[in-house]
Amino acid sequence: MVEPRTSAPPSDWPGRHFGLPAAGPRSIARFGRRLAAFAIDIALGALISLAFFEYDIWASIAIFAVTQIVFLILVSGSVGHLLLGMRVVPLKPAWIGVWRPIVRTVLLALFVPALITDRDRRGIHDRLAGTVLVRR
Repeated sequence: MVEPRTSAPPSDWPGRHFGLPAAGPRSIARFGRRLAAFAIDIALGALISLAFFEYDIWASIAIFAVTQIVFLILVSGSVGHLLLGMRVVPLKPAWIGVWRPIVRTVLLALFVPALITDRDRRGIHDRLAGTVLVRR
Protein backbone atom coordinates (compact mmCIF):
# COMPACT_ATOMS: atom_id res chain seq x y z
CA MET A 1 0.00 0.00 0.00
CA VAL A 2 1.31 3.42 -0.94
CA GLU A 3 1.02 6.09 1.71
CA PRO A 4 -0.02 9.55 0.57
CA ARG A 5 2.70 12.12 0.57
CA THR A 6 2.41 14.94 3.02
CA SER A 7 4.39 18.04 2.42
CA ALA A 8 6.31 19.36 5.35
CA PRO A 9 6.01 23.07 5.99
CA PRO A 10 8.86 25.01 4.43
CA SER A 11 11.68 25.91 6.78
CA ASP A 12 11.69 29.48 5.54
CA TRP A 13 8.99 31.57 3.91
CA PRO A 14 8.26 35.23 3.20
CA GLY A 15 7.33 36.99 6.44
CA ARG A 16 8.70 34.32 8.76
CA HIS A 17 11.08 36.66 10.56
CA PHE A 18 8.16 39.08 11.11
CA GLY A 19 6.24 36.28 12.82
CA LEU A 20 3.78 35.86 9.94
CA PRO A 21 2.47 32.44 8.89
CA ALA A 22 3.50 30.68 5.67
CA ALA A 23 -0.09 30.51 4.37
CA GLY A 24 -3.59 31.63 5.22
CA PRO A 25 -4.70 34.77 7.03
CA ARG A 26 -1.91 37.27 7.83
CA SER A 27 0.50 35.53 5.44
CA ILE A 28 2.34 37.65 2.88
CA ALA A 29 0.16 38.27 -0.17
CA ARG A 30 1.49 36.55 -3.28
CA PHE A 31 2.52 38.34 -6.46
CA GLY A 32 -0.48 37.38 -8.61
CA ARG A 33 -2.98 38.65 -6.07
CA ARG A 34 -1.02 41.88 -5.57
CA LEU A 35 -0.78 42.46 -9.31
CA ALA A 36 -4.51 41.87 -9.77
CA ALA A 37 -5.32 44.34 -6.96
CA PHE A 38 -3.04 46.92 -8.56
CA ALA A 39 -4.79 46.41 -11.92
CA ILE A 40 -8.19 46.89 -10.27
CA ASP A 41 -7.04 50.11 -8.63
CA ILE A 42 -5.54 51.45 -11.86
CA ALA A 43 -8.71 50.53 -13.78
CA LEU A 44 -10.87 52.26 -11.17
CA GLY A 45 -8.80 55.44 -11.50
CA ALA A 46 -9.01 55.24 -15.29
CA LEU A 47 -12.80 54.75 -15.25
CA ILE A 48 -13.35 57.72 -12.94
CA SER A 49 -10.97 59.78 -15.09
CA LEU A 50 -12.88 58.75 -18.21
CA ALA A 51 -16.21 59.69 -16.63
CA PHE A 52 -15.16 63.09 -15.30
CA PHE A 53 -11.99 64.18 -17.13
CA GLU A 54 -12.30 62.59 -20.61
CA TYR A 55 -9.51 60.21 -19.58
CA ASP A 56 -6.64 62.45 -18.64
CA ILE A 57 -3.58 60.38 -17.61
CA TRP A 58 -2.65 62.83 -14.84
CA ALA A 59 -6.20 62.78 -13.50
CA SER A 60 -6.05 58.96 -13.51
CA ILE A 61 -2.83 58.97 -11.49
CA ALA A 62 -4.20 61.58 -9.08
CA ILE A 63 -7.42 59.59 -8.59
CA PHE A 64 -5.37 56.42 -8.05
CA ALA A 65 -3.24 58.20 -5.44
CA VAL A 66 -6.13 59.81 -3.58
CA THR A 67 -8.15 56.59 -3.42
CA GLN A 68 -5.08 54.65 -2.24
CA ILE A 69 -4.33 57.11 0.55
CA VAL A 70 -7.92 57.51 1.72
CA PHE A 71 -8.72 53.79 1.67
CA LEU A 72 -5.43 52.83 3.35
CA ILE A 73 -6.05 55.31 6.16
CA LEU A 74 -9.69 54.34 6.65
CA VAL A 75 -9.80 50.58 6.00
CA SER A 76 -6.15 49.45 5.66
CA GLY A 77 -6.44 48.58 2.00
CA SER A 78 -7.30 49.87 -1.44
CA VAL A 79 -10.41 48.80 -3.33
CA GLY A 80 -8.37 46.12 -5.12
CA HIS A 81 -6.85 44.89 -1.86
CA LEU A 82 -10.25 44.60 -0.21
CA LEU A 83 -11.86 42.84 -3.18
CA LEU A 84 -9.04 40.27 -3.27
CA GLY A 85 -8.84 39.68 0.48
CA MET A 86 -5.75 41.65 1.45
CA ARG A 87 -4.82 44.52 3.71
CA VAL A 88 -1.81 46.70 4.39
CA VAL A 89 -0.52 46.59 7.94
CA PRO A 90 2.40 48.32 9.65
CA LEU A 91 5.20 46.04 10.84
CA LYS A 92 4.79 47.29 14.39
CA PRO A 93 1.22 46.72 15.59
CA ALA A 94 -0.49 50.11 15.50
CA TRP A 95 -2.79 52.23 13.40
CA ILE A 96 -1.31 52.68 9.94
CA GLY A 97 -1.45 56.46 10.40
CA VAL A 98 -1.32 59.07 7.66
CA TRP A 99 2.34 59.24 6.66
CA ARG A 100 2.64 55.54 5.77
CA PRO A 101 -0.15 55.60 3.17
CA ILE A 102 1.23 58.81 1.66
CA VAL A 103 4.81 57.51 1.38
CA ARG A 104 3.63 54.13 0.11
CA THR A 105 1.31 55.66 -2.50
CA VAL A 106 3.77 58.23 -3.84
CA LEU A 107 6.34 55.49 -4.39
CA LEU A 108 3.75 53.09 -5.81
CA ALA A 109 2.62 55.74 -8.31
CA LEU A 110 6.19 55.65 -9.68
CA PHE A 111 5.57 51.93 -10.52
CA VAL A 112 9.20 50.82 -10.28
CA PRO A 113 9.46 50.37 -6.48
CA ALA A 114 6.67 47.79 -6.50
CA LEU A 115 8.65 45.57 -8.88
CA ILE A 116 11.81 45.55 -6.77
CA THR A 117 11.12 43.20 -3.87
CA ASP A 118 13.03 41.74 -0.96
CA ARG A 119 12.96 38.20 0.42
CA ASP A 120 9.60 38.93 2.04
CA ARG A 121 8.05 40.05 -1.26
CA ARG A 122 7.85 43.63 0.00
CA GLY A 123 8.41 46.30 -2.60
CA ILE A 124 10.50 49.37 -1.92
CA HIS A 125 7.28 51.30 -1.29
CA ASP A 126 6.35 48.92 1.56
CA ARG A 127 9.88 48.80 2.97
CA LEU A 128 10.18 52.59 3.19
CA ALA A 129 6.67 52.93 4.65
CA GLY A 130 7.26 50.14 7.18
CA THR A 131 4.29 48.17 5.96
CA VAL A 132 3.49 44.72 4.61
CA LEU A 133 0.64 43.50 2.41
CA VAL A 134 -0.99 40.45 3.98
CA ARG A 135 -3.98 38.22 3.29
CA ARG A 136 -7.11 38.83 5.35
